[in-house]
Amino acid sequence: MIPKDLRYHKEHEWIRVEDGKATIGVSDFAQEALGDIVYLEIPEIGRSLKQGEEITEIESTKTTSMLYAPVSGKIVAANQSLDEKPELINEDSYGGGWIVTIEMDQADELDQLMEWRDYERFLENEKQA
Repeated sequence: MIPKDLRYHKEHEWIRVEDGKATIGVSDFAQEALGDIVYLEIPEIGRSLKQGEEITEIESTKTTSMLYAPVSGKIVAANQSLDEKPELINEDSYGGGWIVTIEMDQADELDQLMEWRDYERFLENEKQA
């Protein structure tokens, strides 16, 4: 089930916005494709990012994948629990498996992201490809 209150990036990141801050994680589709996640480098708080810039690497038993910033801004929080339990991303990708929170510079960048229905169609096309 794809949560309806989030926005989605084509790289399979989700974004939840509250009070100008964007919490970011990977979608259930992405965590399933990655397999068992074994390591994630915790991003540095205070680091500024441009939209599309690499945030961190996610390592799984299958591959290493990059997490990209769906919006520009400054990292104001990072999920320290993932240092000890990176598998939280597999267990609860839309909740306890969140990765970072960014204080957004440009809220209009959200308009470039998909709503849940668009992401659902995007996934259907990915599965057919």
